[in-house]
Amino acid sequence: MKNIFSTRTGIIIVGAVIGIGAALLQYFGNPPNMGICVACFERDIAGALGLHRADVVQYLRPEIMGFVLGAFVAALIAGEYKPRGGSAPLIRFFLGIFAMFGALVFLGCPWRALLRLAGGDGNAILGLLGLIAGIFIGVQFLKHGYSLGRSHAQRKASGWIFPALMVGLFLFLVFQVSFTPGGPIFFSLKGPGSQHAPIIISLIAGLLIGALAQRSRFCTMGAFRDVILIKDFHLISGVAALLVFAFVMNLILGQFKPGFEGQPVAHTDHVWNFLGMTLSGLAFVLAGGCPGRQLFLSGEGDMDAAIFATGMIVGAAIAHNFATASSPKGIAAFGPAAVIIGFVFCLIIGFTQRDKITV
Repeated sequence: MKNIFSTRTGIIIVGAVIGIGAALLQYFGNPPNMGICVACFERDIAGALGLHRADVVQYLRPEIMGFVLGAFVAALIAGEYKPRGGSAPLIRFFLGIFAMFGALVFLGCPWRALLRLAGGDGNAILGLLGLIAGIFIGVQFLKHGYSLGRSHAQRKASGWIFPALMVGLFLFLVFQVSFTPGGPIFFSLKGPGSQHAPIIISLIAGLLIGALAQRSRFCTMGAFRDVILIKDFHLISGVAALLVFAFVMNLILGQFKPGFEGQPVAHTDHVWNFLGMTLSGLAFVLAGGCPGRQLFLSGEGDMDAAIFATGMIVGAAIAHNFATASSPKGIAAFGPAAVIIGFVFCLIIGFTQRDKITV
């Protein structure tokens, strides 16, 4: 049976669903210009688990659980559930950490950069330019033989671990579990972490997007990579649809507020908006997918992708505990240092993990 979502029309439909869904999630309660943000939502999960103690960003986001579980079910139905792993897992873990460092300096993942722009936030322009610059650098490594090696088939049950973790987190959310007085699990009473759509709406949106993205191979990093590397515009058409449909939906819902100043959960330091997402874009290329794609792959049984996603959650904890995560007030004290260290790490990985050396 033909997979219609793998066609050009299909990828556009998926992008439209994500864009409309993100705008609706914001309308139903998610933070402004953050209807969906994989990096931000993984940061909230890290906070809810007590891995960091920034009390304004702590919540078990059902969308993340839905992405993994939706992809898991879709892969099972389509016969594409194929547990695999063993491709430089420790490197992928640290790439996840540094990808999160860059995202939290900018304050958003590639999806949120698009959604911020669709909501009128001009600061997102610098983030998207940085993302493209980072992907461009990563593509140069790909052209010169960069690879983290092949993954290997694993036993069927091995691929259940990450989806099972998502089920466990969802149960913690539903039953509001508290293991000690005052938490964990922690839930924000103010700030972005306290703003969320009803659980059932968030879960359904996550499941739907997870399933559709798994079938379509939707990936923002992959979209720009394919344009730069092979002049293929298939995936970028879905990314464009996300932006256009989110923009139109924001206009309809009265959520479009153009400008640079006073944008929600954003800052106006253009240099670090650019450089933060440059780091993230480079890390995404080296790891083989954007944060959303990594979650969808983990649902298919890709344990290397799950390691990257876990690295991002740990990276969020480190970023807040060590004052590298930005806030609407601006760049944190050690944010620039974190980005520079991240660049050094990614460049070392890019140069040393090549199958052929060119001069």
